Amino acid sequence: MSLAEELEKTIRGEVETLPEVLLHYSRDASLFVIRPEAVVHPLDAGDIGALVRFVSEHQGNTPAEGSPRRRLTLTARAAGTDMSGGPLNDSIIVDTTKHLNHLLELGERSAMVEPGMYFRDFDRETKKKNLELPSYTASREINTVGGMVANNSGGEKNLKFGKTARYVEELEVVLSDGKPHTFRKFEGDALQVKLREQSFEGELYRKVAALVQENREVIEKAKPKVEKNSSGYALWDLGDAVNSLNLARLMVGAQGTLGIITKIRFALTAPKPYSAMVVLFLDKLSELGEVVPEVLKHAPDSFESYDDHTFSIALKYFPELAVQMKAGIFSLGVSFLPEVWMALTGGVPKLILLVEFRADTQAEALRRAEALSAEAKKNRSHIGVRVAKSEQAARKYWAVRRESFNLLRKKIRGLRTAPFIDDFVVPPLKLPEFLPKLEEILSHYDLTYTIAGHVGDGNFHIIPLVDPKRTDTAKIIDELSHKVYDLVISYSGSISGEHNDGLIRTPYVEKMFGTDMYNLFVQIKKIFDPQNIFNPGKKVGTTFAEALRHLDLPSVKK
Repeated sequence: MSLAEELEKTIRGEVETLPEVLLHYSRDASLFVIRPEAVVHPLDAGDIGALVRFVSEHQGNTPAEGSPRRRLTLTARAAGTDMSGGPLNDSIIVDTTKHLNHLLELGERSAMVEPGMYFRDFDRETKKKNLELPSYTASREINTVGGMVANNSGGEKNLKFGKTARYVEELEVVLSDGKPHTFRKFEGDALQVKLREQSFEGELYRKVAALVQENREVIEKAKPKVEKNSSGYALWDLGDAVNSLNLARLMVGAQGTLGIITKIRFALTAPKPYSAMVVLFLDKLSELGEVVPEVLKHAPDSFESYDDHTFSIALKYFPELAVQMKAGIFSLGVSFLPEVWMALTGGVPKLILLVEFRADTQAEALRRAEALSAEAKKNRSHIGVRVAKSEQAARKYWAVRRESFNLLRKKIRGLRTAPFIDDFVVPPLKLPEFLPKLEEILSHYDLTYTIAGHVGDGNFHIIPLVDPKRTDTAKIIDELSHKVYDLVISYSGSISGEHNDGLIRTPYVEKMFGTDMYNLFVQIKKIFDPQNIFNPGKKVGTTFAEALRHLDLPSVKK
């Protein structure tokens, strides 16, 4: 009996093995390609539990034929927008978007939702009650809420509202016993009851509590020193394991390596309805040294950026931006005329900074924006400063920021986007010192690249464009990754602020956290997934050589 036939007997949902389907699921938004054996679309948590039990029981040969079969594993996948290779696997892909995609409950300040629901649809429903999940990403139109939880995503509002982990109140997760378990924060007597519980779940709590209590010094010493991090397992954020313990927080950012999420309860916020934006045009990265603290002093809601390459690509392809903005090409072209004139007369600025203020009234949002604008003009008369006086006026800037990566992927012919140094974080006030060193490293390689990111929290996305036909592309990726991440770590930064480890950064996790902390991550993986069936090779267990072997490049031997 084939694997597909066995799976069809196991679940009520669909099983797919057509070559074109497997080809689609062999890629995400990363540089990797891994062809799975099958793709399944489970109907519910019961189906996922059945899959877990099937995989746990069938790690050897096919019963009918006795022919060798590779170890079966499960990798949860939603929209496939991950840039790290996180949802790729050579065994069984579990797609949650077809059936596990419902909003189950919408309350006054929270919502219960399944992981395969697209954020755009979730946002549409929550906005009906003037609520939102503020940790949405630049890919908000194409990603799912499950992917946001798995990666602990953050976005343009992170500076004020933080990442997805802040809003996860409760998770239902199918674990290695094939059953759904509900995780949330337990405190005081409720925690003691849970720790005494004689069950599979109680044993998990006892093991995690012991690990946290016995390794407090290691965890405290190794925890990230920057505000944003999606690398490793968040052992520093679970509680003291005596008075409180929150295993839901352990699952957030775990990239599906500890179990498969089937329900999420989010806390929601009420967004301020009005906004105004200050746009700053910098000719030199060194100017960030004075500009960043000046801007942060005004406590903006968002502080974003993109560079000259991104700006030029956006101007070149503004019809596509018009589609994204649901605006007319002519009206969008007219709105960009000031920027086009600036580029023609003074050159394209090196960095464009977007500083947004939100308020209960348009007058208050504009007052705050104009206060920063006046200070910036007074202190630095040589830099360009504009005020977008409404949300409508700021839309073109947000469109460029949000669509930059998709424009690169779709429009640059003959070159591939290569997100391998795409998500580092350093202390924001160190950016003026850090970025020139980064540019010096990049200058030794013949690469075109774009820079965009969250200036307010020091999280930058560097997206090089590589020629896949060059025989040295894999070598460049390997060399450059080491150099850039060594620089990031020297500044006590994080190798991933929001995109997670996946295949591309898992080999660097030990270097970032140190061997003692990495060994704790390995123990956590074994506690929850003793057979290593959940998304293996992510967070722990992948070497540099193994990751490079999966690069989707002609020069790499499969």
